[in-house]
Amino acid sequence: IKSPFPQGDQMDGLLYPAKKIPPMAKSDTEQEKASENVTSSKVDPFSDFKQKVVNILLKYSSGLWANALPKLYQDTYQVKFPEDILNNLELLSDVCIVDYVSEVPRKAILYAKPQRRIDENLNVTEKVQRHDGGKATAEQQCEEAKDQYPENITVPPLIIPSEGSVSVMVLELKNTNEVLIRYVGKDYSSAQEQMEDDMKAYYSQNSTASLAQSLTVGQLVAVHAEEDAWLRARIISVEDNRIKVCYVDHGFSEFVESNSVYKLQKQFNSLPFQAAKCKLAGLEVFCDDPVLVKTVESQTCSKIFAVEILEKSDIPLLILYDTSGEDDININATCLKALYDKSLALHLQVDALYTNVRVTSVFSDGSLYCQVPSKGLSRLSEILQKLEDYFHYKQTSDFNVSLPFCGKICLFPSKGKWARVEIRIIHTRRALDVQFMDTGTVATVKVSELREIPPQFLREVIAIPPQAIKCCLADLPPNTGMWTPDAVLWLRDTVMNCPEFSMKVVKQDDSKGIAHVYLFAPENFPDMDHSVNRQIKNADLWKHQKDVFLSVSPSGTSSTKVTSDAVSAQQLTSGRLEKSVSDSAREPSSAVSTTDMPPPLPLSKTGELMDVYVSVACHPGHFIVQPWKELHNLEALMEEMILYYSRAEEKPVNIEKNKLYAAKIENQWYRVIIKGILRNGFLSVYELDYGKHEFVSIEKVQPLMDTFRKLPFQAITAQLAGVKSQQWSEEASIVFRNLVEKKPLVAQIQAVNESTNSWDRKIVTFLVDTSLPDTDIWIHDFVSQSLVEFSKDD
Repeated sequence: IKSPFPQGDQMDGLLYPAKKIPPMAKSDTEQEKASENVTSSKVDPFSDFKQKVVNILLKYSSGLWANALPKLYQDTYQVKFPEDILNNLELLSDVCIVDYVSEVPRKAILYAKPQRRIDENLNVTEKVQRHDGGKATAEQQCEEAKDQYPENITVPPLIIPSEGSVSVMVLELKNTNEVLIRYVGKDYSSAQEQMEDDMKAYYSQNSTASLAQSLTVGQLVAVHAEEDAWLRARIISVEDNRIKVCYVDHGFSEFVESNSVYKLQKQFNSLPFQAAKCKLAGLEVFCDDPVLVKTVESQTCSKIFAVEILEKSDIPLLILYDTSGEDDININATCLKALYDKSLALHLQVDALYTNVRVTSVFSDGSLYCQVPSKGLSRLSEILQKLEDYFHYKQTSDFNVSLPFCGKICLFPSKGKWARVEIRIIHTRRALDVQFMDTGTVATVKVSELREIPPQFLREVIAIPPQAIKCCLADLPPNTGMWTPDAVLWLRDTVMNCPEFSMKVVKQDDSKGIAHVYLFAPENFPDMDHSVNRQIKNADLWKHQKDVFLSVSPSGTSSTKVTSDAVSAQQLTSGRLEKSVSDSAREPSSAVSTTDMPPPLPLSKTGELMDVYVSVACHPGHFIVQPWKELHNLEALMEEMILYYSRAEEKPVNIEKNKLYAAKIENQWYRVIIKGILRNGFLSVYELDYGKHEFVSIEKVQPLMDTFRKLPFQAITAQLAGVKSQQWSEEASIVFRNLVEKKPLVAQIQAVNESTNSWDRKIVTFLVDTSLPDTDIWIHDFVSQSLVEFSKDD
């Protein structure tokens, strides 16, 4: 059988169907012939619209359902998608590939047309002196040499990694838009090392290996380099017996003797040149700034980083992450701090006294953020006012953020003014977490609410260091341990309801970036006995109550609500505690419906085909499938849950087994059923849409609102047809898991075992992998063959 739905790469949270192998695009020659009849004077009136469509499709390398495009387009650009386009997709055929999967025009998949691959000569950036006294890169010389002396040697282009985690080694950089890297991995650095070992063995042992003759600029050669290494290189210049070469896999150049240059054998041309360019996201505008370039160079050169690829193009857009420590460090965001105006940074002095201090946020660990009057704060007010005046005469939708990424600095409207925020966590393409740079507050917001900083203000805005200072109260008892809800709420109530404080700094912990301070209400300064520190220390607030949890009041604005870990000054309306679980006298929230259940998920008839995605695979006797055609609806539901629960007031929850709730698990909200209540404040829950069992803190559970009970639960428990039920060995389970987990497949249901609860019913089904162009893989056949092999080993 061939799948009636498009196959896709491993799910990345976007949940859009896609084929692994898109239809072949026309060759460049065919395209040129097709365009010969079009005069150059004609201008496509939809060129701007088409470019926006291309920008979206480039993010979905495995394809995008056509009917998902209008909403995605409107979310990204805040402009309505032209109504007639879906009924005439051929209008987009010049910028994308339209693959119809049914006779209905709307049932089509769109692919961005293949972009030009990485040039095979994106190599060295080392500067070399020209005879005229100017400077040029070895890379430029190499390009010029190639143009002047074309060769017949063909080396395949370097393909940007598309699956799994990606790492790179930074070789060197000219600027942040031209960073030379090598990809690290099996088909990249490992293949290169193997090739160079093979080169060494061949040229060291093969007496027929000949020196390169008639050396010419641009020629590809093998070079016997230092430490007995054999490397591929391209000749840059020839001066008597001294030959300048650039090493196409390592990204540097040097002079070598002519007797070290050999003819490059054909077997060493199959691996793409490994030195490639990239640009660093968020630094593009300042790419040539000498301070920034020097900082990036010192932080990155000759080091290996994990990368996030934001855009795949000739020169891909990347974020570098240092994963060597406890926390992953965003190198792009770290290096951007080199542009701070140090004269605007506030350096607290130990034993210094500060007045007119404003507390802007309090976190559940007792830490808080403060603003101190300073030159930087005054400058920030000035530039934000300039932005306010600028946007007064501009359409702010023109500055919508089309490519959000972690570490990006944007503008956000807060309480009638613009505020600087940094993106911290991206939940979905519509919802993300930001931290307000100048108050410390953390909030979940919609992508559509963010705005780009206008280019003419960008340097000014970036130059001002964050104006929120992280602090903690000094000299609290060492045995305080984790802050109790009583203590946190007392602190919030005390400091948020006072417009200003006086502050004394007693210690500065630079390693943690936190100041230990005493806070005083203005009328109590400098009486230490009446400081906030002494008051909270002497209050009876530190006895933990296992059933008491913090309740967060709703934000005063409709656009954002601070997460449960941080509360802004405008948010606190009371300091009361809310009890859960053991407070049997409390009634369940009226918003919770104990009877409304989603309709059961419709299944294909026995023997018919159904497109599924395998979310969990334990062994052939137990795995979870989701209906492929509903995944985009599930994604939309998850986005709405994130936005709702991050803004809604947390309600007291009366927990009961076998009842439905919403639970926050790893920054996402899921529909769950409670399977067990543990004594340590944790719950055992089952994710009704993904089929996973999880443990979650009771603090992370909220009522499941009626609006989130309409979509049928998506997880379908299944067992594999065509194999005998048995106790599955670890080997067989691993083989099965590798074959099906996190993959889109075709299911042919053989039987359905119904149950009162939709999440308890089970199907018996065949699974078929249709991702290969000519062969369908029936999973049960493969499992059966594997069992035979395992039995032979025994």
